[in-house]
Amino acid sequence: MKRILFLIFIVIPIFAIAQSDFEKAEKLFNANNFDQSRILFKSYLKENPNNLKTLEYLGDIEGHNKSWDKAIYYYQKLKQIKPSEANYYYKYGGVLGMKAKDSNKFVALGMISNVKDSFEKAIILNPKHLEARWALMELYLQLPGIVGGSERKAMRYANELSRLSIIDGYLAKGHIAEYFERYSEAEKQYKKAIEIGKSKNSYQILANLYKNKMLQPEKAKSVLEDLERQKL
Repeated sequence: MKRILFLIFIVIPIFAIAQSDFEKAEKLFNANNFDQSRILFKSYLKENPNNLKTLEYLGDIEGHNKSWDKAIYYYQKLKQIKPSEANYYYKYGGVLGMKAKDSNKFVALGMISNVKDSFEKAIILNPKHLEARWALMELYLQLPGIVGGSERKAMRYANELSRLSIIDGYLAKGHIAEYFERYSEAEKQYKKAIEIGKSKNSYQILANLYKNKMLQPEKAKSVLEDLERQKL
């Protein structure tokens, strides 16, 4: 009995210290202190090599720092440990896409299929995954037609977003219209999103359209003033 109590008194403080390190790292991460949080997370990972949340935080930090290969390593490990989690495929596809964007054209072309497959896998695992659909929509907008990019394919995911979230649907269709410089159409879609949800994001997107694309700063100012009134 004494031996058992002795072991308990040894184990509990060690566990408490480990928990404390993780919590400190999490607080630093939430405060955008990524360099310090990375140090603590990596230390915690040595004792808990398969801790999913720690691996995800480290992947997020490396992604934020544009260290694409390091982020890919962490997200790939997450997929291996828990292949049923949609978000890991989404994040993996995201950093893979960013690496492709920073690579030369020939390397990037070889990565497109994996990027697309990762986002599609996220949707298979979670049919309501909005972010993966946004990513696929953007992918088909950015890709040259010769390698599969098209407005029609992008619109397919905008329509899927509409079925899952009316606001996301309007914003997605507005984004496509804005990409192809159909600014009046984009304006209409963004206004519909504001009418339904009145979210800060919708107001900001419309204001940016007025200011940066339609060159109407007074309208942009009016939209932001409307947003401030919504807060009152």
